[in-house]
Amino acid sequence: MKHSFLFAVALVLALLAPLAVEGAESGTMLAHNVFFTLKEKTPAAQEKLVDACHKYLKKQKGVVTFFAGKREAGLTREVNDLDFDVSLHIVFRTAADQEIYQKDAQHLKFIEENADTWAKVRVFDSLVR
Repeated sequence: MKHSFLFAVALVLALLAPLAVEGAESGTMLAHNVFFTLKEKTPAAQEKLVDACHKYLKKQKGVVTFFAGKREAGLTREVNDLDFDVSLHIVFRTAADQEIYQKDAQHLKFIEENADTWAKVRVFDSLVR
């Protein structure tokens, strides 16, 4: 019985190990952080863009984590950059996944439907581990 349990655990670990290595790419993933400054700075405009982020960008291939939200007005420490209204944070398994995302029809539709509302967009991409 004990050997059967150990064999089952070893089998599961053996099956999962290649998945961890495939996504790790030498232990790094790509963090894609986008900060939108809106032309119209209303809560409704902010919420509309956050909703669009979730609608079009959340289920892309290779997404490990996804967050989109409004800047919190109460966070005003000296080190806080306050020059944005909505932020988007996506971590992709690989840089290749992020390249596919850039050309994806859903991503392009998001840009087409929302770009007119943006006064400024800042993108910060980095490899993370």
